[in-house]
Amino acid sequence: MEKNVTAQRIRAFRKLKGFTQTELAERLEVSIAILGAIERGTRKPDPILIDKISEVLHIDPEELLPTAK
Repeated sequence: MEKNVTAQRIRAFRKLKGFTQTELAERLEVSIAILGAIERGTRKPDPILIDKISEVLHIDPEELLPTAK
């Protein structure tokens, strides 16, 4: 199975910024189950949630998305 780059980046930035899954889920107003599924790559976040995640983590949304080749 192909690795989900967005999922890996969300998890990495969350840890880098010092958030637990619970803390980030609360800030995003989603359940921890949803955030966990996103970080595992079994659920794809919609563009609105990508924007919200990047806002909470203080990063550019493009940093969460794979680069086109």
